Amino acid sequence: MEPARLPAHLEAGAILRLAEAQGGFGMVIAKGERDAGTILLVTIFRDEPPRLYERLPQRDGTRRFQLIREQDAENKEEFSVYLERRKRQDPDIWIVEVDVADSERFVASLLQ
Repeated sequence: MEPARLPAHLEAGAILRLAEAQGGFGMVIAKGERDAGTILLVTIFRDEPPRLYERLPQRDGTRRFQLIREQDAENKEEFSVYLERRKRQDPDIWIVEVDVADSERFVASLLQ
């Protein structure tokens, strides 16, 4: 049996508050379905390439954020095109962008 999921709007808000608590900031780029929308997390920081994380199911039944894409320095537009395509394919999707110093540590600190 799958554990209960937080409604998407609450999870998005918690991600933004966590970014602020860690000295960063964030914003919702796209609002999806209030309760059951998928959340994509974009992390940025200074000169580092943006990274895209998505919560994916694991073998043990949990769902964890995993890195699914990083902006290519030689083709920066491809990252934005991918996000736009995902929004068109799934109107329920949420895209949350956070500006944090250590994206891997930030993602690891999110509720698993």
